[in-house]
Amino acid sequence: MTPEQRIKELQLNLPPAPPLGGVYKPVVIVGNIAYVSGHGPFLNDGTVIAGKVGQDLDLAAGQNAARQVGLTILATLQKQLGSLDRVKRVVKTLGMVNSTANFTDHPKVINGFSELFRDVFGEDGIGARSAVGMGSLPGNIAVEIEVILELH
Repeated sequence: MTPEQRIKELQLNLPPAPPLGGVYKPVVIVGNIAYVSGHGPFLNDGTVIAGKVGQDLDLAAGQNAARQVGLTILATLQKQLGSLDRVKRVVKTLGMVNSTANFTDHPKVINGFSELFRDVFGEDGIGARSAVGMGSLPGNIAVEIEVILELH
């Protein structure tokens, strides 16, 4: 089953690809590698999931925010690549969690993203990964994620 077919089978509702927040490209392709700029948890209505995990959001809400970032990245990839079927595999993910100083479950938060990409791309959706905490993120978003992909 292709990633586009999995999106339909899983009944995923992708938000619109977010507008640019500065001077950058959402995706840069070099050879067969796609570098996806950092994305936040944009919702269908254009708002974002904001707040600090460990203060404003609990672990489950943080995981949901990371999953929403994944949906946002999928929307950007569809727009920029024309089809998710061009994605061969996830190479590397960097997940950044807007969290309190004493919050230590950053990897569990980013699992919300990783599990979604595994569901959409199968084993090829699992790559190398880093999950780190940040004192703040732009617009107080809860999670920001960037990803590197290999393309067909």
